[in-house]
Amino acid sequence: MDDKIEAIVLSFPVLLLAFCVHEFMHAWVALKQGDDTAYMLGRVTLDPRAHIDPIGSILFPLVGALTGAPIIGWARPTPTNPRKYRNYKRGDILVSMAGVVGNLGLAVMFSLLHLGTVLLARSLGPMPWMGTAAQLFGIGVELNVMLIFFNLLPVPPLDGSHVLYHLLPGNLAHAYRQLFPYGMFILYALLLVGALWPLWKLTQDVAELFLTFSYLAMG
Repeated sequence: MDDKIEAIVLSFPVLLLAFCVHEFMHAWVALKQGDDTAYMLGRVTLDPRAHIDPIGSILFPLVGALTGAPIIGWARPTPTNPRKYRNYKRGDILVSMAGVVGNLGLAVMFSLLHLGTVLLARSLGPMPWMGTAAQLFGIGVELNVMLIFFNLLPVPPLDGSHVLYHLLPGNLAHAYRQLFPYGMFILYALLLVGALWPLWKLTQDVAELFLTFSYLAMG
């Protein structure tokens, strides 16, 4: 199989898992903060059918993969009602950060699986499936690190915008809030002009750190 096609094939199940965990974490933490909106809509689940958006989860990442651009996408946004949070500010920050915490957990998990595959290869000798498994786990680290940095961007409606809003002083927070209806236009503009390419380089550097122990084991 062509290397590029193989990478795309391996990327999609990892990406779908990353999206599902990200949205599940939003929904679960919202429920813990007192908001049952997502729970009542069946979103406190890892079932892909509850979270996947055909355009954001499949088409957009596929276009990125085929054109060589960073593989970025999104799932169906988790519906929340911040007025139900026991503490609005605390709840909104925790729910916003929950998704990236889920992706961080997946990045750690995939790095450990990658290390396990390397150690198994050293112990038993290389087997044909091990190369594919190591590549899959490496992609898992990269994509989840990418989603962490992407979602932390302070551009509405990404998670980082909610956190920044609560950290700004009153007047600045109000002015920043006026940008929220135009967030997607800003995001698309950043993508079109290539302003997010440095994010991909940062992702690769950080993913290398996650895989440090694997590289040491190889050496």
